[in-house]
Amino acid sequence: MTKLQIISDKNKKSLKIKNLLTKIIDNDQFKQKDLVIVIGGDGFMLGTLKKNKNYKKRFYGINSGNYGFLMNKFSSKDIIKNLSKANMVSISPLEMIVKNKNNQTKRSIAINEVSVLRQSRQAASLSIKQGSRQIIKKLVSDGVLVSTPAGSTAYNLSVHGPILSLHSKKLSISPISAFRPRRWKGKIVNDKSKIVITNLNPSKRPISAVADNLEVRNAKSITIKTNNKIKFNLLYDKNRSLQKKIKIEQIRKETS
Repeated sequence: MTKLQIISDKNKKSLKIKNLLTKIIDNDQFKQKDLVIVIGGDGFMLGTLKKNKNYKKRFYGINSGNYGFLMNKFSSKDIIKNLSKANMVSISPLEMIVKNKNNQTKRSIAINEVSVLRQSRQAASLSIKQGSRQIIKKLVSDGVLVSTPAGSTAYNLSVHGPILSLHSKKLSISPISAFRPRRWKGKIVNDKSKIVITNLNPSKRPISAVADNLEVRNAKSITIKTNNKIKFNLLYDKNRSLQKKIKIEQIRKETS
């Protein structure tokens, strides 16, 4: 068992919260094992989760960034109570396996989404399969996203992809600026699916594959599937669960 850790981003706001929180926790003698308090924005949380993917810890995020969808709001008055009563949700990331033009294979995980993006002024030309089944034979677009439910309100939502319930056991495949076929809106698939995206013209239309924030350039084929061996345990304040945040975004999207 390891003691409580407090990890913060390097900006002034994060460090200020960290200093204040350290004093509160020391004074209160709050002791929770295997708990990591992460102070920063969503990007900092994603990076911290990836670094700790081999450790069975619980992560409580405190937002000091802009939106902070994966984070909790900081309250110096209620922090001990919020930590004690926080609800846990476990999420599994996507695993991205990329083969590039030199036939090198690179792997990474993505908690939010895998983005396949055109790498030049030329639109990407892609085929997408779900296992052995063809989803789309030829998609000409700026790219395509494969998103988890946790990531469905992030980049996926900005390209008009569907918002997925946290317990839906689904993944979203969403085109980015589809040119042909123009009306293809994407597809929702089972989270047990193996999705294979192939570049149909790698020499003329190069693409890159991005797992959250790690990029592999000149990709020839990208295989994406859920890695259920990895579980990230995230803690949320009782009245602001991740599921509730996703529902609020669904309502917002329907009324906007």
